[in-house]
Amino acid sequence: MNDVHDAQGDVDAAGPTGAPAPPIAARLLDQVRERIRYLHYSIRTEHAYVQWVRAFIRFHGLRHPVEMGAREVEAFLSWLANERQVAVATHKQALSALIFLYQQVLGLDLPWLSEIGRPKSRVRLPAVLTHDEVAHLLQAIQPPHRLMAQLLYGTGMRILEAARLRVKDVDFERQALVVREGKGAKDRVVMLPASLAPALREQVHAAHVVWSGDVRSGTAGVHMPNALDRKYPRAGASWAWFWVFPRLELSTDPRTGVWRRHHVLEQTFQRVFKRALDASGIAKPATPHTLRHSFATHLLQSGYDIRTVQELLGHADVSTTMIYTHVLKLGGGAVRSPLDALHAGTPAHGAGFGVGPPAVRGLTHYALPAPAKPPRVRMPHAAYGARAMTPVSTFALFATSTSTRTGTGTGTGTGTGTGTGTSALFHAPTCVNPVTQVGLA
Repeated sequence: MNDVHDAQGDVDAAGPTGAPAPPIAARLLDQVRERIRYLHYSIRTEHAYVQWVRAFIRFHGLRHPVEMGAREVEAFLSWLANERQVAVATHKQALSALIFLYQQVLGLDLPWLSEIGRPKSRVRLPAVLTHDEVAHLLQAIQPPHRLMAQLLYGTGMRILEAARLRVKDVDFERQALVVREGKGAKDRVVMLPASLAPALREQVHAAHVVWSGDVRSGTAGVHMPNALDRKYPRAGASWAWFWVFPRLELSTDPRTGVWRRHHVLEQTFQRVFKRALDASGIAKPATPHTLRHSFATHLLQSGYDIRTVQELLGHADVSTTMIYTHVLKLGGGAVRSPLDALHAGTPAHGAGFGVGPPAVRGLTHYALPAPAKPPRVRMPHAAYGARAMTPVSTFALFATSTSTRTGTGTGTGTGTGTGTGTSALFHAPTCVNPVTQVGLA
């Protein structure tokens, strides 16, 4: 699912680019790869689009896409939706790959491309773990993968962002981690949990041992983004660019073919996470990305504002972060069920069917307690003036109001009254790091 979102994000960010440059490669799939790399799409987008173009050609008996049109495209998408019953995101990714093929690779701006309908996305609430469930899950994950799981929950990073973490992006003095080339090729800064600093130092020391062995053996340096390996030929072999979580085995670079050390694979961590989830007995469809959802939800529960959570998660639009406010409406923050009020009462006129007054015969009659009177909320005169409004800090939404009124009247009697009141609309929340809150350092 993350691959689907990454590929779709590259297309949305790039937009129309006009007529493509003449292809150099002879084979169609190589032309697709060439155009994707020319537009600087991610390697995940390249793999996904090549897969969909290959599937489209094979579905129509190895016919060339130039010989096909709207009918063949709609037939392929209909087969995906009806026969394969793919998700909406997968359907949209396949359509984006075919539009990219005709517009960007073949250079055909056909009118029927814009007439093909896109499936409507459905808003799904993410799975969120409680603090106790996170604690049991992290305890079930064995080292060294436990540190990566704690980083996912303690910083809100995606699994690939944590796997790609380099030594130069860890700042112990400022207690910060720099996420490079996240979703949408954007950089951001997240906090480094103080409770994870000792374990992360040990992991960096272990990575240094691996790096020293590669230097002695003459292994090629790690992968460098863009053309930095040509601009700085020795940077890939330097310690600053080495991975914090290196893979133990060497592998071949899929684009250059160089035999070098890669970072730990996300598939390896996903398998470890699945085994730990089964061992902890958590009956939720959780994935490593669920730790990111839990990070955002627990921060909002602790009192952090939505804009801060948006920046930590790296969302381009706050509406994406707003999905976690819907999760907060569940559980303790939801409306109290009338069934709970029913069981809170004292049974009257017996229990069971056929017993009680005729009006409620067939049901158990309960004497329900009177609903509690809602508390009065006064306007915070100290925070808001008569005409001008002074913004209140989001992290300390505490307002105190004091008012004094004196009145004198003459008639059958004279009376004077004075009153003083203090009200607190919001309590200043105590915000702690999620990893510290679950008690697993």
